Amino acid sequence: MTPADAPAAAVRGLPPRMTMPSLPAFLAYLVVILFLVLSFQGAGWSFEKLARGLPSVGDFLSRSWPPSIARIERIAPALLETFQMALVGTVVGVLISVPLGVLAARGLSGNRILYTTSRALIALFRTVPDLIWALVFVICVGLGPFAGTLAIVVDTIGFCGRFFAEAMEDVDKGPQEALTAIGASRTDTICCTVIPAAMPAFITTSLFALEKSTRSSVIMGLVGAGGIGLELKVAMDLFEYREAMTIILLIFVLVLAVERVGNLLRRNVLEI
Repeated sequence: MTPADAPAAAVRGLPPRMTMPSLPAFLAYLVVILFLVLSFQGAGWSFEKLARGLPSVGDFLSRSWPPSIARIERIAPALLETFQMALVGTVVGVLISVPLGVLAARGLSGNRILYTTSRALIALFRTVPDLIWALVFVICVGLGPFAGTLAIVVDTIGFCGRFFAEAMEDVDKGPQEALTAIGASRTDTICCTVIPAAMPAFITTSLFALEKSTRSSVIMGLVGAGGIGLELKVAMDLFEYREAMTIILLIFVLVLAVERVGNLLRRNVLEI
């Protein structure tokens, strides 16, 4: 390469410059930016209110410290109930998600109506917030942890059903085709090749679902669906901030413990 060729080579090595968008694309960007600005106004975003509210946070922290353990004998069972709701709801939801995920996986159900119905059902369970499901089940079965557990079951189905279906769609098709070629039934193919190949994804997704359910079960008590959320609401309503701080710290420890155990189990699964 001669010295005269160096500038041209340097220019060729530069990344391409940004090109001006077309008029429709520019108008679309403008509409998105304008809507974002209006969304800040619609959400009531205010730096002035935030600045005025910061001293109140300091006041809450000063009034809530040190935490009180005066009612720990009532708080501890509520915390245990919260985890039990999350655990049972996740286990039942995962067990239901496996067959539902098979029906919602492209190419596995063998029936277009079942495939579409399963997809729609999973989408419904996933899009409706778990707190709404808790309200529905409180009306159906009454107050208590059973309503919260049912809400977690439905929420877990919406979460796991989608990922289970996608995991089964992504497995290697070679073993399935080999079994089909020797006359194996669709059920045998799914049970012997698809589910075992997708099992690591099933396990990791289920552990993520348990972490998600643990956090969700905390707020179930706000609508009377059991758990420690009711104790937190009562403490805040009665301005028992020291007791509320105890509950918040216990919730933090519970969620952190579940996440750490989940991370450990996921690492072990990935190493298998």
